Amino acid sequence: MTVGTKPNGAADRRHRQDPSESVVRAKVKELEKLRDAGKTKKAGRAPTIEQWLTIWMDTACARKVADGTMAPRTLDDYRSKSRLYLVPGIGKHRVDKLGAEHLDALYLDMLRRDLSAGTVLKTHRIISRALKVAMQRDIVHRNVATLVEPPTVTETEIEPFNQEEARALLNEVSGRRNGARWSIALAEGLRQGEALGLRWKYVDLDTGVMKIWWQLQRLTWEHGCEDPHACGATHHRKGCKASCKRHTELSNGCPKPCPKGCTSHARMCPERTGGGLVFRTPKGRNKRIVTIPPPLIPLLRAHRKAQLRERLAAGELWEEHDLLFCQENGRPIDPRHDWEEFKDILAAAGLRDARVHDSRHTAGTLMIESGVSPRVVMEVLGHSSMRMMVRYTHVGSPLAKDAASRMGDALWG
Repeated sequence: MTVGTKPNGAADRRHRQDPSESVVRAKVKELEKLRDAGKTKKAGRAPTIEQWLTIWMDTACARKVADGTMAPRTLDDYRSKSRLYLVPGIGKHRVDKLGAEHLDALYLDMLRRDLSAGTVLKTHRIISRALKVAMQRDIVHRNVATLVEPPTVTETEIEPFNQEEARALLNEVSGRRNGARWSIALAEGLRQGEALGLRWKYVDLDTGVMKIWWQLQRLTWEHGCEDPHACGATHHRKGCKASCKRHTELSNGCPKPCPKGCTSHARMCPERTGGGLVFRTPKGRNKRIVTIPPPLIPLLRAHRKAQLRERLAAGELWEEHDLLFCQENGRPIDPRHDWEEFKDILAAAGLRDARVHDSRHTAGTLMIESGVSPRVVMEVLGHSSMRMMVRYTHVGSPLAKDAASRMGDALWG
């Protein structure tokens, strides 16, 4: 029976056989139903999960990164979780043979290894999206990931600084180089990449308006060579039995697979691409225009004067990127160094340990506690839904206490 055409244009003919004529007729009828419903399997063997994930990430996902509809770090996360969990766990299954029970077993194994429910959920979303595309392209007839209920992730309670702690932090950074970087983060709730990617051309100190249109991110390097294991960028773990002079050297490739799991370091590839510090535009509502608090304007003016003096002192060594916050030679600040400085500031100010992102949570919480409308807070922080505002509303906040007091007066006053 002809059920369609092959990729090369030739007729795609299928055959059914059995010693019993009635069985053959039944098989033919079933094939006709599949053909008429457009559910006939394509000619040839379906790819394995490992093969399909590679194809999907290297083509469909890479195209979305190129046109700006997917963040590069999102694709990095896809590759990382595929390499760590999906390929070792279900990579050898053919996509058309994968069952819900295989995913259940994978997720159970991950949870038994004490991986967080959030990691399992992210892994589930990756395989679900990959299978959705496979279904759209008639490689599979259904997305088995939709038959599996992923684990529920409990919302992590944020720990913002209170007003007293926030002011202690501001007092500590007031005399530091690039101290305004932390002042603006607390005032506007900027993400780390947004703060480090701010440019002077998008900051108007006369009108007090700032455009959050760029962010600085560190992306993962990818090999640019045809054979990663032959480019001199293969690192051998301690205990490797492969023919290497030293277990930790950069060799010209293993003569056989490493039993300890040699890893290929793309950052050492001479033709590496796509990594390092890069500037990119934020997605969706993250690209926004915010108003600068009046007390912050003179701080930014003083910061700009100090930066101009550094530029003159650097002379030819200065690299112009128009950044608000940069190194003494004008180059971007590495997020890792930014994180280390934040830890130093916390210690010097006598504050508890916290994440850089907690300054963003502090801004949202302080705005809510000051009576700012949640809708306005959402616009300032660049959130896409009001659901995120729940994170900044605490039972013990002044507004909650005021509400309880008013209810007490209404019922028992």
